[in-house]
Amino acid sequence: MPTRIGSYTTIMDKSPSLVSYATAVSKKEAEGPLGKYFDIINNDALFGQKSWELGEAEMQRLAVQKALDKGGFTPADLQYVFAGDLLNQIIASHYGLRELGVPFIGLYGACSTMSESLILAAMMVEGDFAGNTLAVTSSHFCSAERQFRFPLEYGGQRPPTAQWTATAAGAVVVGKASAPPYVRAVSVGSIDQKDVRDVNNMGAAMAPAAATTLRRYFEDTLTGPGDYDLILTGDLGHVGAELFRELMKRDGYELTKAHGDCGLLLYDRETQDVDAGGSGCGCSAAVLCGFVLPAMRKGKLNDVLFMATGALMSTVSVQQGQNIPGVAHLLHLSHRPA
Repeated sequence: MPTRIGSYTTIMDKSPSLVSYATAVSKKEAEGPLGKYFDIINNDALFGQKSWELGEAEMQRLAVQKALDKGGFTPADLQYVFAGDLLNQIIASHYGLRELGVPFIGLYGACSTMSESLILAAMMVEGDFAGNTLAVTSSHFCSAERQFRFPLEYGGQRPPTAQWTATAAGAVVVGKASAPPYVRAVSVGSIDQKDVRDVNNMGAAMAPAAATTLRRYFEDTLTGPGDYDLILTGDLGHVGAELFRELMKRDGYELTKAHGDCGLLLYDRETQDVDAGGSGCGCSAAVLCGFVLPAMRKGKLNDVLFMATGALMSTVSVQQGQNIPGVAHLLHLSHRPA
């Protein structure tokens, strides 16, 4: 059974496995530095559908089907699905996965949803409530722009702090300990809010939450940056990543060599027009499932802290002048079981 240590961290004594995983992305993501690592690439951002929202649902469905196929699973092998996205009422997940016929738990953690879903899926397996679970999330540039900002036709100017919402989906089947990567520990973040109100600066809104969660994890586990091959944040982008590293340095932790950010790995900021980097649920999902987990399975990475970050705002809260709360959830993934 899991063991609680400190105030925020749970050790997974049975070390659930991330058994199989897959990604689906569109053209811009395939043109980035990690393009060769993705499973499904569709140059049509609509994914053959009639709307951006249905296209995102189809993209998520394709990622799930690929993850099942790679692991030799069928939907009947799953006991629970944990899924979410950025859209109102998480419709990409509802419409994309409605044919699975598997008990469904919908989540909204904004861009932290990949780590949130993985934590809950791993907890189900660790506690013997399930043999196999599915964690999945997605985002889509066009559907997110329409919901949170402006119609694409508007052509508004994007400030340098803005980030590009990834058109990407990632899916992971979590099962009993069998093969790396293993989930060794999890730390669920609390809501952290500073006086950030600029919807075009998500990195600044999320960085304090990431620093708080990581500092708490280090304190609970008596570890530090040198104990991990990679500390991977979700999608802080250039502005947020710099702020995050500065906040950790103030707490006595130097992260320069160990830290990577999915928002800076997915795209090439020099050649792709993404301003401060990538964002969206699918950003961290694609980097994790496409690049990091395969590297861990091969033993190229042994211990990774994966911490997706989310900005918990809505169009209504922004219009009402509210600040933007952030959250960050962390998993210790390892090539070795407990």
